[in-house]
Order: sequence, then structure tokens, then C-alpha cells
Amino acid sequence: MEEYLALAESGQGEIIEKKSRFIGYTASVESEDEAVAFIDSIRKKHYDARHNCFAYSIGLDSQPYQRFSDDGEPQGTAGKPILEVIQGSGIRNICIVVTRYFGGTLLGTGGLVRAYTEAAKAGINASVVRMKRQWIEAEIPAEYTDLGKLQYLIGNTDAEMTDTVYTDQVLLKVRVYAKVYDEFVKAVTEATGGRVQVEKTGEIFA
Repeated sequence: MEEYLALAESGQGEIIEKKSRFIGYTASVESEDEAVAFIDSIRKKHYDARHNCFAYSIGLDSQPYQRFSDDGEPQGTAGKPILEVIQGSGIRNICIVVTRYFGGTLLGTGGLVRAYTEAAKAGINASVVRMKRQWIEAEIPAEYTDLGKLQYLIGNTDAEMTDTVYTDQVLLKVRVYAKVYDEFVKAVTEATGGRVQVEKTGEIFA
């Protein structure tokens, strides 16, 4: 996976359904421990609420690790609808908790499903979502005579300069979008007549 949707900022959204209050919270999580800690924090915050239902999805492959809970609501009316909102959003590494304060009127199975779905969506809508890309980190050691060519090349491709170290040579530290990394390496080789080699140092999502 070279890019995916992720939460840049958590959100909190709320709906009212027949006097019942549903509050949807989102958080970016990269492990089950982080998800559980977030769920526990919402439970402590809303210790007096009737239900704190949740779902989370962790992982970037085609089958992420997913869990959900109805937390006392009728089976299939809360946790699963929240998880379906996550799946439909395309956002990875996310946990959503929906807190319910009972308003005195029973909503029925269909009403609960709709309410938890809308509250989960409200949480996402109140969040900041952005695309994360896979980047290749690399170093380019070069002579000063090639510096201008390399700076021009980096400035006109899908690459970013992260640091420059000046000694008897110049060392350019860059990150390059994974999708175009091979093309970038080829362009550097051609632009410098094979004098300069790109050395891969790592990979990140950002």
C-alpha cells in the first residue's frame, strides 16, 4: 500500500435521537493497546452513560485487525454499524467510540442502528482526515559540481529535501514518494552521468 487515509486530528460529533444523546469520538490508533486505552479514557469520561460502544480497525493490509462491541445494546445494533462506518470511510488505524445517554424512549433495532451509524459519521466529520503516502528516505553523496543539477531535479520531482550536510562533499538527505522512487534514481543517474548514486536509508508513511 503506497497511500492510505488517516486521521490527522481526532474529532467529536453528536446527534440527538428521541431525546437519547449519542456522542461519537474518533482517535488514531496503531495498536490494540492504544485502542483499548482510548476506549477506557472515554468510559472514564462518561462513567455515568448507559453505553460506550466502539469499533476499531488496525493495519494497512487487505485484512486489518478489527474488533467491535455493543456494550449492552442489542446484538448487532451498535458496534457493527460503527465498524461499517469505518470500513466505508476507508480510514486506516482508527478507533471510534459512541457514548449513549438514554433519553427514556426505546428506539428499536432499526433506530439504534441508524443512531449509532450517524453518531460515528458525525465523529469522522468532526475530524481532520488526510492522505498518508509511503516515502523512501535516501541519501545522495555528491561533489559540489553536481549540487545545482541535483537541487533542480529534487525541486521538480515528487521528492523533498530533508537536510543538507556540507563537508568536502555535499550530502543531500531526501525523501521520495515510493511510487516514483525508481524513476527518481534513474533521473539522478542520468543527470550526473552516473557519477552520483542514491542510497536508500529507510521508509516512512507521512
